[in-house]
Amino acid sequence: MQRTLQRLICALLTLMGISAADAADEKPLRIAFIAYQNPDQLIEDVRPVVAYLEETLKVSVKYFAATDYAGIVEALRNETADVGFMGPLQYVLAHQEAGAYPILGEIYNGSPNYVSRIFVRKDSGIDNLKDLRGKTIAFVDPISSSGYMYPLRIFRKAGLVENSEDGQKFFKKIYFAGGDEQAIRAALNNFVDAAGIGQYSYNLLRPEERDEMKFIAESEKIPSHCVVVRKGLDKQTASGLQEALLALNDGPRHSLLKYLYNVGGYVKVTHEDYLEVERIARDYGYLRTR
Repeated sequence: MQRTLQRLICALLTLMGISAADAADEKPLRIAFIAYQNPDQLIEDVRPVVAYLEETLKVSVKYFAATDYAGIVEALRNETADVGFMGPLQYVLAHQEAGAYPILGEIYNGSPNYVSRIFVRKDSGIDNLKDLRGKTIAFVDPISSSGYMYPLRIFRKAGLVENSEDGQKFFKKIYFAGGDEQAIRAALNNFVDAAGIGQYSYNLLRPEERDEMKFIAESEKIPSHCVVVRKGLDKQTASGLQEALLALNDGPRHSLLKYLYNVGGYVKVTHEDYLEVERIARDYGYLRTR
């Protein structure tokens, strides 16, 4: 009788298009990805990675693409996401607001760090930061690490601005382009005089377009983007996800990394790796003063 009932339930679920595994899994792992370019394309790109995680972790994975950094921070805060792929500034915000913590840092070109740069056209006549006084500039997002906080810090360390209010006075106009490629293309196409963005944004241009651009200053090293989990996610799931992504560093599944923002691999990190970012974020007013 019990087996007959189980068969009837499975048959009904099949007719409804639901697998028994999905039905049994009441709490899927929910992952929020940041869409640096086309959100729809990102959803397609990460499907092979999602399939790998479902196979390895033995859980169903639900995922979505956030179009801005604040969306991922909020998703972790209100627990509509268990995992988020984000930059260091968004991480320290999520840590303070929701108790989220990092499990992995991204590796690019063999390094877990990168820099921000100020890009201009080679034919712009702009050769140094002072030349940008009274000019226009495109950043990425108000809570972007490499696309706002660190580029602004470049001008601060040069003694040209003290804070974001000074930035509004120093530049004729500040724009937030919404993405790295949008920002550098705004400078390439003469919509703005400069772009303050991460160093790898340059690679989003075609080779002939790169030849038209140069950078005139760069920031100190920034910890790479990270994989963050929400407070309260069970340790076994967090550890399993960490190991599953670390396993992509080498071996037969290495090619899946190209679908994860084309990273070179991952390295284990903790909150300690982001203490300097946290300090700078507090200094700039992003975080509450303790």
